[in-house]
Formats: sequence, structure tokens, C-alpha cells
Amino acid sequence: MVDKGDSQNIEHNNEGMDRVIGKHVYGNLYDVDIEIAGNEEKLREVVIEAAKIANMTLYDIKSWSFGGRKGGVSVIALIVESHIAVHTWLEYGYATVDVYTCGEKSDPWKAFEYIVKCLNPKYFTVNYADRSSFSRVRN
Repeated sequence: MVDKGDSQNIEHNNEGMDRVIGKHVYGNLYDVDIEIAGNEEKLREVVIEAAKIANMTLYDIKSWSFGGRKGGVSVIALIVESHIAVHTWLEYGYATVDVYTCGEKSDPWKAFEYIVKCLNPKYFTVNYADRSSFSRVRN
């Protein structure tokens, strides 16, 4: 993601070539705290704090609360470095968390761990993907 002129998302390697540093942490949370998972305002606050803890720059945040059998809350934070997304399903006590950043200064692990701590699941899965680019090949 290009971040409006800030070069923090580009790493310069020893040959002077540029590449994007991408870090993606995501997982599933089971038997979460429904008091947090079902409260749109509290979940927004959790995501905002997670961005701060992880040294991310919040650009915008949107959230929605859904009713019905599969109702829950969704929070999407657009950060300069990329995004944080949390989706909950109250009937199932289930949540998904997705934190993707580009740049060396932000730490998606810290954001993910904070969100997990707040939602207090009985157990969870976590995945990591290195989404960095290769250096541009030049002739």
C-alpha cells in the first residue's frame, strides 16, 4: 500500500533497490467475551487502542452492528500502513481478526495480541503471512 508519499513502507536493500515490507497476522477466536464482541463502541475502542499499541497511524474507522441469528459487530480500521478488521458472530461466540501492515515501524503482532486479550477467547488460531514484495528486477 502506498501511503501518500511517506516512504516508511519501502525498504532499501544493499543494492539500493526498493521493496515493500508486508506483515499479515490473522486468526479465529472461539468462545469470546460476548460483552465486548457484541458492543460496537467497545470493539471500536479496542481496535483504536490496538493500532496505537502497534505503532500504526489510524486514518479512518467504520463499524456496524448486525442483528438476527448470525448477528454481530464488524469494525474496519483503515490505517496508513494498511488495515485492521474484526468481525464477530454473537450466537457462535466467534470472531475473526485480520491485521495487515506494510512498513518496518508497525507491528501487527502487537495489535493482534491486544485484540485477542480484550476478546478473551477460550482458544484461538493465529496465522502469519509474509506479504513483502521482491526487489524490483532491473536490467
